[in-house]
Amino acid sequence: MDFDKLIKSLHPLERKVFPLISNNSKLSIIIKESNLKEVEVTRALQWLENKNLIKANKEFSEIIELDENGKLCLNKDLPEKRFLKTLNKPLNLKEIKEKAKLNNDEFNVAFGLLKRNNLIKIGNNILITEEGKKFLRDNSTEELLKKLPKNINELNFKDKEIINELKKRKDFIKVNTIKDRKINLTEQGNKLKQHKLDHDLIESLTPELLRNKSWKNREFRHYDIKINVPSIYSNKRHFVNQTIDYVKKIWLELGFKEMQGNLIQTSFWNFDALYSAQDHPSRDMQDTFFIKDPKFGDLPKVFNNVKKAHENGIEGSTGYNYKWNPEEAKKNILRTHNTVLSARTISNLNNLPCKFFSVGKVFRNETVDWSHLFEFTQTEGIVIDENVNFKHLLGYLKLFFNKMGFDKIKFRPSYFPFTEPSVEVIVYHPIKKIWIELGGAGIFRPEVVKPLLGKNIPVLAWGLGLERIIVDYYNIKDLREIYSNDLKKLKEIKLWIK
Repeated sequence: MDFDKLIKSLHPLERKVFPLISNNSKLSIIIKESNLKEVEVTRALQWLENKNLIKANKEFSEIIELDENGKLCLNKDLPEKRFLKTLNKPLNLKEIKEKAKLNNDEFNVAFGLLKRNNLIKIGNNILITEEGKKFLRDNSTEELLKKLPKNINELNFKDKEIINELKKRKDFIKVNTIKDRKINLTEQGNKLKQHKLDHDLIESLTPELLRNKSWKNREFRHYDIKINVPSIYSNKRHFVNQTIDYVKKIWLELGFKEMQGNLIQTSFWNFDALYSAQDHPSRDMQDTFFIKDPKFGDLPKVFNNVKKAHENGIEGSTGYNYKWNPEEAKKNILRTHNTVLSARTISNLNNLPCKFFSVGKVFRNETVDWSHLFEFTQTEGIVIDENVNFKHLLGYLKLFFNKMGFDKIKFRPSYFPFTEPSVEVIVYHPIKKIWIELGGAGIFRPEVVKPLLGKNIPVLAWGLGLERIIVDYYNIKDLREIYSNDLKKLKEIKLWIK
């Protein structure tokens, strides 16, 4: 290695810090000896490590310190000692507490410790035992308290036993974790130690140097443009929010308008308006989050139309043949899908044809695991037009998933209470070599459209889980990682670029 060239590349901070480093040097000591700020020393150590001159390892120390109640005992006896000192004659517990001037916490701690260690004999009155008399003469706890703060690794076995006992007391001692760094020289660093670092180098070209031309007789500090440097991360939005913006852009460019609504909806809009039977399993507590306060909401004007569809059916259907319960429909819930927004939008339509989309949070009472979340994002869409058909639905879905980066897309028959025909969207996973399901779609049934709109016309509809769509792009194996807020991963994760 060309050490002369290396020396000429050292920053002034590196020149100040490096001579202070030997094997097992501590960051805290270097800061003290260098008279530099911590950030300056830390930066210099990072640069030296990048040049393979040192190796720095994080080191953690646990320091035992007195807490509020512990400090009070420095100037008076410990509660257990004050308890024992009252026993020059037999006393009951009330007399001991008053005579020793113990508060409730002190009394409970002292009595428990003395009883547990057979330092007192309990009867109608309390007596001190021989072991208790020996304990009174033992000042090891008091001596340890005077030595604090102290590194836990410097304590002997007996001191550690005392500390473990004191930890049980309220606000008596506390353990602070002190972070430090241990620095060692590498083989290259040891060799550099044999060279002088006092070069008079120009750090930057200033107007003064140009005016007096003094730069001509001096040398500039060298810069190694190939050296590895710490990564610098730009500010960016959470990757899920980036994806949401992109999804919105897709639908807006296709001429859709955005639907918005509250996270809390009545069961009427979430289930009944979508022709979901009131005894359907998805409406149980096991699948849905019900709101306790307010427990009920109001029913809209169209509820009678929905009631008829449930009880007797429309357009030739027979309905569910049960008595529809308005109280069940009034129950407030956290929306389980964004199709609730589609139902509300259809009930307020004036101009046709039209198309709408939404992107928002939905909630399911699911057990959280690698493939399920209880809170996730769903993108919803509807197209209301007398001239659309099933092929148009597949076309919209194919176009959307193409724009999301999926080339191989298939559709397979499925069932949903509110659409007929219904399909599931499946895409090919190029790494796992399998087809995976990413959402459901279909054409709304007449039992959904006519009660809300007043007439039955085709309504294309879909609901797609956003998290499952993006996990492969971000190389996420577990859905729980998406919202773990691991800062390191959030900094390093790639941008959404399609």
